[in-house]
Amino acid sequence: MNIVAVIPARGGSKGVPRKNIKMIAGKPLIAWTIDAAKKSKFINKIIVTTDDDEIAEVSRKYGAEVLMRPKELAADEVPLLPVLKDVVDRVKSDIVVLLTPTSPIRDNDIIDRCIQTFLDKKVDNLATGFICKYQEYGTYNKNRQKLKGFFYDDGNVYVIRSSLIKEGKMIGKKVERIIIDREQNIEIDEPFDFWLAEQVLKKRLTEGKARL
Repeated sequence: MNIVAVIPARGGSKGVPRKNIKMIAGKPLIAWTIDAAKKSKFINKIIVTTDDDEIAEVSRKYGAEVLMRPKELAADEVPLLPVLKDVVDRVKSDIVVLLTPTSPIRDNDIIDRCIQTFLDKKVDNLATGFICKYQEYGTYNKNRQKLKGFFYDDGNVYVIRSSLIKEGKMIGKKVERIIIDREQNIEIDEPFDFWLAEQVLKKRLTEGKARL
């Protein structure tokens, strides 16, 4: 079984310019995700899909293979599905483990725990996330504690059957969700997110690399 980690990393970034290779807690942002994938016992290949030569160079330096994506797949408005389809059409895989570089905080075992659960439960999709209980201001009808909430995928780990992607789908019939701690939920979209993620990464480094 071929299990391929796919890390999408465009060169264009408006919230935090050049964020995928911006230094954070001692190394480029994307390196945290590549290093997390390298710790997996299941992943056979690590692919960074990018349109940017500098991102490609950094990714290779940290041990990933690179697929340069076509220009038509590098625009802001392009959804993730065609980017993933470009990868599975070019790289043999049975399962794709999607790891976004903008979610750099991962426990050592989280990727393999997700893959093992995916295999054990025989599902089509799996995602990490948290239970969201946000309500729009002015629409409150229950105390937060009484809200059931909903599962919000946090961008940390996704596991997907490659056959689904080839069919032009992101979600299958059987979906599994894994709730992870809020430190790992941090997604970097804006400068504050970048600062916050760096504080958490530095804290984890001082606590010992076993947590990273």
